[in-house]
Amino acid sequence: MTSQSFDYNRIKKAIEFIAGHYTEQPALDQIAAHVHLSPYHFQKLFIRWVGISPKKFLQFLTIENAKKRLATSRNLQAVAYDIGLSGTGRLHDLFINIEGMTPDQYKKNGQGITITYDFFMSPFGKYCLAVTQSNKICSLFFTDNEKKAKDELNEYWSNSVILQGGKKLASLADTIFKPTENPSRQIFVKGTPFQLKVWEALMKIPAGHIVSYQSVANYIEKPEAIRAVASAIGKNPVSYLIPCHRVIRKEGNIGEYRWGSATKMALIGWEASKIMD
Repeated sequence: MTSQSFDYNRIKKAIEFIAGHYTEQPALDQIAAHVHLSPYHFQKLFIRWVGISPKKFLQFLTIENAKKRLATSRNLQAVAYDIGLSGTGRLHDLFINIEGMTPDQYKKNGQGITITYDFFMSPFGKYCLAVTQSNKICSLFFTDNEKKAKDELNEYWSNSVILQGGKKLASLADTIFKPTENPSRQIFVKGTPFQLKVWEALMKIPAGHIVSYQSVANYIEKPEAIRAVASAIGKNPVSYLIPCHRVIRKEGNIGEYRWGSATKMALIGWEASKIMD
């Protein structure tokens, strides 16, 4: 195991510990001890990986904070309108466009498309990144099991040519969790017209804001289709960039997340703390 992988595993373990014990407000030395580091070295390592201190991360990683942010976000329509008043450093989503498959491509289930993938590390765990031959991101999901991830990719793009990319994707991966860089990206996904509409709606939610499933349903003018909206959100193939983690239950509960509720809480807390700098 490389030193980078070792450090990543420590940070992942620390984030999981914080997410699982946030109600207890653990002290720095408690978290550091959990990953077998001194408080001083842990603090430095955490800031280097996550970009903020463990204390600040913990402050934003609470259900009560999520409830308050949901209340201030009001609804997706209002949040989308407010985007024009926010700084571009917070709005990397505006630089990402979603392109859906053509009906013919959808029918052929990706036939004729070559996809390159590989695995990279983030503050929230290892993730699989896949792009098409035209360099459009077609899959991004958190995983601890590379074989299972590869099988999932092959199943989802069953008629496509799937190749492991090695260092070819490294420069792109390096920008994924650095929103201040505002890179221009394009996402290529396959989904029903309804799913694409929901995923496009998610792109209207800026970092640091959260909305309810009902707000998303209202925004796409399908107020009675909350379950269908939740299902579409759950099938999002590009995590983080299509920010399904920014949708929680109306009563303020975090709700389910395809890649684990702890990861969802960590993403919400991390984004909230970033924009409050």
